[in-house]
Amino acid sequence: MNAPVAKPWILDIAPYVPGRATTDDGRKVAKLSSNENPFGTPDAARAAYAEAAATLERYPDASAADLRAAIADHYGIEADRIVYGTGSDEVLHLAAGSFAGLGDEIIYVRYGFAVYDIAARRVGATPVVAPDKDYATDVDAILAAVTERTKVVFVANPNNPTGTYSSKAEIARLHAGLPATVLLVLDQAYTEYLNPEDDDGGLELARTQTNVLVTRTFSKIFGLASERVGWGYGHPDLIAAMHRIRAPFAFGIGAGHAAIAALGASDFIEHSRSHNAQWRAWFAAEIDALGNKGLRAVPSKANFQLVLFEGALTAEAAYKGLMDAGYIVRWLPGQGLAHGLRITIGTEDEMRGVVAALRAMAGA
Repeated sequence: MNAPVAKPWILDIAPYVPGRATTDDGRKVAKLSSNENPFGTPDAARAAYAEAAATLERYPDASAADLRAAIADHYGIEADRIVYGTGSDEVLHLAAGSFAGLGDEIIYVRYGFAVYDIAARRVGATPVVAPDKDYATDVDAILAAVTERTKVVFVANPNNPTGTYSSKAEIARLHAGLPATVLLVLDQAYTEYLNPEDDDGGLELARTQTNVLVTRTFSKIFGLASERVGWGYGHPDLIAAMHRIRAPFAFGIGAGHAAIAALGASDFIEHSRSHNAQWRAWFAAEIDALGNKGLRAVPSKANFQLVLFEGALTAEAAYKGLMDAGYIVRWLPGQGLAHGLRITIGTEDEMRGVVAALRAMAGA
């Protein structure tokens, strides 16, 4: 039977699989699989969203002028160098779609964010996976992978799903080693969880260089995952190209108003950051205390912890056991991490419960 045939590079894509929200038997339990904020959404953002219900019949502003102005004011950057999207995911796709295509190559790091591979294949580009350095970004490996066909390099900092972090000096060294014709995309979805001294210099690079794009999201610390508000910042020529192919209305009026309000929720943001730092450190120490049972915590600066299972207790068994105990976490065999679980830092009770369940399963 004759029928439309998808392009072969589209059929090569493994669809993105989000973190689960329910157990195998349909129970809703503690969700620690999608790196959401355990404290929900700032009250001001909820109120702004509700107020926007009075204008549901209207299209949102296609330029997102108010939101871009608020972002610019909050981060000290220029509003006319900001592009928005349906989450930072769309901005990543815009970068690949604007600057790469058939015959080109896009580099990302082993154990990098799954969307990078999809974004590359979607436009017919060839994904090139640079080796990691103990689950972290290896700048030298990326630079060694660059060829005359390289058009885009994706680097998440902190990285997802490993939580690892590259210093400002390493990011600067990476940029300095890339040809000026290669776009460096710094995916900073988790940057608000960093301490101020851990700034990787991405925004300054994007301000001063012609080939750096920084992407951010309101889905993590700002607690607006359902509203899919993301943005990117870079040289005007980069932004102009991406504007040509972005969706004209990426998110609704309520989402835009909520995002603006969330930017001003400084107490909520600081509480989320400090809680995350405290309980991530506690959780990592508890996992490392199980080292004699084969468990290891990969150093993380994000709002999640990658736990490796290198002993008798397997990641798959731990994943199922945690589900039975009332916790859904992220098992990622499709990303080469069949031996690891990515676990969102939740409330104190949730983290203590996860540790107790793991200790019991490990026989500690």
